[in-house]
Amino acid sequence: MIITGKKFSKPELSRVINGDTVLPNTDSTDTRRRLDHILVEKYPNYNRSSLQNFIKSGFAIVNGVPVTKPNTKIEDSSTIELHLPPDQKILPKLPIIYEDDRVLVVNKPTGLLSMAKGEYCPEATLEDYGLLVHRLDRDTSGVVILAKDPTTQKMLRKQFQDRKTHKTYTALVEGTPKLPEAVINLPISRNLKRPTTFQVDQNGKPSQTYYKVLMSHNNKSLLELKPTTGRTHQLRVHLKYLGTPILGDPVYGEAKSAPRLMLHAKELEITIPSPNGNVRKTFQAPVPTEFQENYVF
Repeated sequence: MIITGKKFSKPELSRVINGDTVLPNTDSTDTRRRLDHILVEKYPNYNRSSLQNFIKSGFAIVNGVPVTKPNTKIEDSSTIELHLPPDQKILPKLPIIYEDDRVLVVNKPTGLLSMAKGEYCPEATLEDYGLLVHRLDRDTSGVVILAKDPTTQKMLRKQFQDRKTHKTYTALVEGTPKLPEAVINLPISRNLKRPTTFQVDQNGKPSQTYYKVLMSHNNKSLLELKPTTGRTHQLRVHLKYLGTPILGDPVYGEAKSAPRLMLHAKELEITIPSPNGNVRKTFQAPVPTEFQENYVF
């Protein structure tokens, strides 16, 4: 059988399969239903995955008592409410590299999300500071540019899409690459066995990274990286394939090898709008002290 990209002909059945619509209970001997199924009907603005997370966080109140298991059977006559906490995000003050009426350039700290996951995200993200143009992994630090209006956002995003930006990273890796500098030209695809990760795959999307060894000492190397494509986890996947994973990488290396992912977006070259016409700018973020603490250079 050949499965094509044909549009699903029964959208209502598709919603049932996804869990966003629940079929009525046909078991006449049990009048109870799962809590998450009831909430799907009661709060249609949220998908089931988000509602299950709310339940696990203790936000679902049944007859005045928090219930934390999504599959808990509940009588339809029960009083069921969602008590979501008020949006009281504490936004950390980010180091500002550059700011004008159209853009904001910051030095993103490690641990800060680029964008929210799902409808409810209690922690701060880069989206809380401006319109997102590009992303860095949560554990990667360094230069990020944000737009202050949709027109600027579109203009900046197009440069990333057209590969007209130039990005430079610093990475501390385990071991030393065989060549002092080279171009890694290896396609990358999603790892279907671990869908949140990626891998080198001859059938994947073209991915290219230039690297240069700056220093090597005690089985550690300091690298300069310049990706010409922007695949998810590209630098981490490429360096793992070389046998020199980034220190502190919990996914592609050894998390305990460093206190954090030792990857830093050091420099971004991009064109920004200005009253006198577009201007080419280069923004830089100093290498964090953690790099110096884990490798003397």
